[in-house]
Amino acid sequence: MTAGKVVLFICVANSCRSLMAESMFNANPPNGWIAVSAGTNPAPSPNPRTGPMLREIGLDLPPHPPQRLTPDEMDSARIRVTMGCLDDASCPARLKKLEVRDWELPDPAGLDDTGFRQVRERIAQNVAGLRTELVVSDRRSANLLQGRVQ
Repeated sequence: MTAGKVVLFICVANSCRSLMAESMFNANPPNGWIAVSAGTNPAPSPNPRTGPMLREIGLDLPPHPPQRLTPDEMDSARIRVTMGCLDDASCPARLKKLEVRDWELPDPAGLDDTGFRQVRERIAQNVAGLRTELVVSDRRSANLLQGRVQ
């Protein structure tokens, strides 16, 4: 995993939701942050509609295929975001014991295009909120450090 401030987006297949979130976050990440995504039971390839749905909003799929979530990724990520899959049998029990945020998103794979777009828009809203939160938090931390130095 990349060193530094990492947001880890997690879902079961790493073929729709988490890939979209990774792409959206990395399109304009807060300074020093990067997103990665992984799945508890990764699909062999992205959902065929994920790429076209991202291209509709000017983004591309991340440069990796669906990939398996590793213990190192779980441990080293500063923020872990699940997509509504904590109740899935493939979700590792250890992940349930770590601090995670669950966005409780439906899996768009079984939805029509309108439903898929609605999930995509919810991800975009959540990612934008997360970016803002991280920028504000980083500024607060920097201000505290500057206050201690002076």
